[in-house]
This record gives sequence, C-alpha cells and structure tokens, in this order.
Amino acid sequence: MISVAVALTFVIVKADGRLNSGHAGVLLAERRGSYPPIDLQILKTSSRPGEVECGTRRKLKRLLSFQRYCHASRLLKGLMPHSPGSLHLLDDDYLGQAAHMLSKVDTWNFDIFLFDRLTNGNSLVTLMCHLFNVCGLIHHFQLDMVKLHRFLGMVQEDYHSHNPYHNAVHAADVTQAMYCYLKESKLAEKLTPLDVLLGLMAAAAHDVDHPGVNQPFLIKTRHHLASLYQNTSVLESHHWRSTVGMLRESGLLSHLSADMSLDIEQQLGSLILATDINRQNEFLMTLREHLDNQDMDLQLVTHRHFILQIALKCADVCNPCRDWELSRQWSERVCEEFYRQGDLEKKFDLEISPLCDQQTDSIPAIQIGFISYIVEPLFEEWQRFTAPSMLSQIMMGHLHKNKACWSRLRYVHTPAETKTHLHPGDPELEEGHKEAEDIP
Repeated sequence: MISVAVALTFVIVKADGRLNSGHAGVLLAERRGSYPPIDLQILKTSSRPGEVECGTRRKLKRLLSFQRYCHASRLLKGLMPHSPGSLHLLDDDYLGQAAHMLSKVDTWNFDIFLFDRLTNGNSLVTLMCHLFNVCGLIHHFQLDMVKLHRFLGMVQEDYHSHNPYHNAVHAADVTQAMYCYLKESKLAEKLTPLDVLLGLMAAAAHDVDHPGVNQPFLIKTRHHLASLYQNTSVLESHHWRSTVGMLRESGLLSHLSADMSLDIEQQLGSLILATDINRQNEFLMTLREHLDNQDMDLQLVTHRHFILQIALKCADVCNPCRDWELSRQWSERVCEEFYRQGDLEKKFDLEISPLCDQQTDSIPAIQIGFISYIVEPLFEEWQRFTAPSMLSQIMMGHLHKNKACWSRLRYVHTPAETKTHLHPGDPELEEGHKEAEDIP
C-alpha cells in the first residue's frame, strides 16, 4: 500500500463457471519466491471428491515438504556471506551502496525500494541481520548465526513476491520504520533487549504468507483459514502461527529455556494481532486515555508492550508519512492489490469488497479516506507521546502534504459536472494545488 506476475489462483467452480459454495471456496495456491510451480492438476475435483481430497492432501504435503527442504538448503547456502553461488553475488559498487544505505538506516528518508534492488531482492534478510547486529541482539541472546539466517530466509521467502503490496519489501519497510521508532528518546532508554527483539521480529514477520486478499474475502469464500480462526483476526492469526512455526523449524530459540521461548512466541502473537485494522479504535482509545491521564509508565512491562503494539501499528501504516515519491509508490501498490481482489470477485459473481472496484474507487479517494480515518488520528496521538520529537514533526509534515497532493489529484480527475460541489477556496485543496504542480 508495476508490473507483477499474476497470482496463481485456482478456484473450484460449478459446470456453469460459478463459484461452488459447497466446497472450500477459493484455493489460493500461490507460488512463493523461487519455489517450483505446483501442478494444479492434482487440485481438480472428480466423481469421488472425498478420495481425491485425501489424495490431494498427501500429494501436496509431500510436494511442499520436499520443496521447503530443497529451498531451505539452497537459501541457507545463498545467505551465508561469501558463499559460492550466493544470492548476494553483486558487484562491489552495489555492495558499497547497500552498506552506505545501512549506515543511515535510522533516517526517515530511507528508500527501501532502492535498498531492495541493491541487495538483489534480499532487503528483509539483509536489513534484519544488520539491525540484530547493531542492536547487540545476536550477542545478548547468544543467537546461532546459521539458525538466524535460516529463520530470516524462511520469513522472507514466505512472503509472496507477486503481491504488489503485501510482500517482503513491505515487511522490510515496516521493520525500518519500527527501528526508527524504537530509537525515539521516549523509548530508547526504557526498552530492554527483549523488547527490541520482539519489536523487530514482529515487524519483519507481521504479514508473512499474506495471500493478497483481505479477511472478508477469505470469509465469504469459505477459506480454511477463516474456519480455523473462526472469522476473527484471520490473517493476523495466520501470520503469527506461521512465524511460530518457522521459529521452531529453524531452531533459533532452541537454546533458550522452554518458558522463555514460549513467552517470546506469545508476545509476538500479541504484537502481530495488534495490527488487525478492526482493532484500531480499541488501541487508539487506550492510548488517548494514557496520554490524557499522563499515566504511561514505561518501567512497567505491560506499558512497554502496549507501546510496542502502538509502534508496530504506526510502522504498518506509515506509508503516507513518507516523502511523496515513496508514499505514492506504496499507494499505487496497495490499490493495485485491492483492484486485483475486486477483479477476482467480479469474475466469480461475488459482491465486490469496499475499495476494490477500480471503476468507482480511485487511488486519490482511497488514500484520502485512509489518511483521514486511520493514519492521522493514530499519528496525532503518537506525536503527543513522542513529543518533542523531530521525527514525528517530519512525519506529520509529510502526511499533511501528501493528503493535500491526493486532494489535488482527486480534484483533477473529478468529472466536470461534480466539481461544482467542491470548494476551490478550501485551504487543503489550495495547498494541494501548490504541492502537486510537478506531479505527472
């Protein structure tokens, strides 16, 4: 929130082509990263559905397990520094530029798209390894580097590269923003190494294995994840459980006590589940109460954890707070993902979800609504908490300018017969005219 390969989506349909609600609905059989494509023929139904379904599960389990084994082995070798055939086989110029960018990773104008190109598509792994090192987490928690590389590689590869928005680059962008927030003066001296570990890890994995469609889509197509999590925080629950699975498979925390490992897993879940947009008002009201009562005490574990939840929520929706060029790219990407879902819903005669109809939901209108109802209220309270913070001032400055730019663009693309209902003298619109003069 481009030219991207179309997602592999296999849908069980009736003979007349309509969605068969008697089945599980839409099976999102995505090709992830460099995984070899799955033979979708094995997913087709036959006259004996029970038998085929059972056989399909077995075949898929064998295939995916084999793919994961081979892929993890390949990836592990590729991620080790200076290994032959490494994914990081880049010339010195690219490596030098990437290293230079990492030296400024705590600045708000960090261009994650450029960094992803400089790291050959490995922005999340490279960024996390660097941050774990500079934050002293590897030494403090005595982390095994091979296991750390393996875990981070698994996380990066379980993001779907064909998603325009919810991909590993978005995860890297959120992680970089989270690092900036963790360095805020109100937080930096109060946070423990465990807090920093949880914050960075949750940011990196908060959208892992995102299918590129939203929760209402999974519910109305009777996706198995919706049933598994009882239609509540479906995606966030899946992101958390997937992260726990990869932590255990990689063995990253196996040297810690069972109680500590379980505590880390549970706290990761609490952080990732906080990114559910349906819980926005709940967190916002609690934050306001703390700020109004001036009773936020970061010496308390519970209060630090709550602020980590707020920081992750801010990092997750901070795109409108970036400078215009970066913000616009993210806006186009998230809307492209919305539109793809809308096209899929049209194809199978489903009700088109809000914001997903390209014919009626314009990018400027979507962004203005998102900024007004989600981003502005959250970041106004975050600025209250972090004050006096130069970073918050910079973010709010970008936010207001970007909103004005979108207002200008919406006005430009509004049909002439409806422009009479707009007010050209509105200060926000006038600012938008000035800010958007050079926007193509």
